[in-house]
Amino acid sequence: MANPNPPSPTAQLLLDAPAIERAIRRIAHEIIERNSPLSEIALIGIPSRGIAIARRLATFIEQIEKAPIEQGIIDVGMHRDDLHLRKRLVPIEVTHLPLKLEGRTIILVDDVAYTGRTCRAAMDALSTFGRPARIQFAALVDRGHRELPIRPDYVGKNIPTALVDRVYVRFTDVDEVADDGVWIDRLAGNDR
Repeated sequence: MANPNPPSPTAQLLLDAPAIERAIRRIAHEIIERNSPLSEIALIGIPSRGIAIARRLATFIEQIEKAPIEQGIIDVGMHRDDLHLRKRLVPIEVTHLPLKLEGRTIILVDDVAYTGRTCRAAMDALSTFGRPARIQFAALVDRGHRELPIRPDYVGKNIPTALVDRVYVRFTDVDEVADDGVWIDRLAGNDR
């Protein structure tokens, strides 16, 4: 694997663009297998890279099943439990959801599953708009270290990490980089 556009000089490439595509395609197949009818699902991206992954998932599902998949965006900014800890506020995205959530299976999509707090915030935000029949969670990378009893239903790649590690996901259409990639930066003194 080449190391396109590393986010830091010490970051190691874990997934290159073809590996990311394979992981997202595999998640798309798993979503198809577990959800019927597909007309009742909606892929809801958590900003910012979750939106890009949801779009890619929808494209793969539509190619495989020849049917459109509803997509949306859920902003979690004001539902986070760490607002008082952040040095700066993240820009708010416009939330765009299906008009009717009741009876639907909503699949929340994010780039990295970590503590579970972002997914919890997304579920809190979603509950202000309605009550879906089911909520599922898809993540490109699961790095562990849960603080809440939340885990992804669909995972592209499990990556064992230490708490001090930093996982970077970069996409050409979001981050203006030459190639998609997932990197890990292991801080000095980390024995993993």
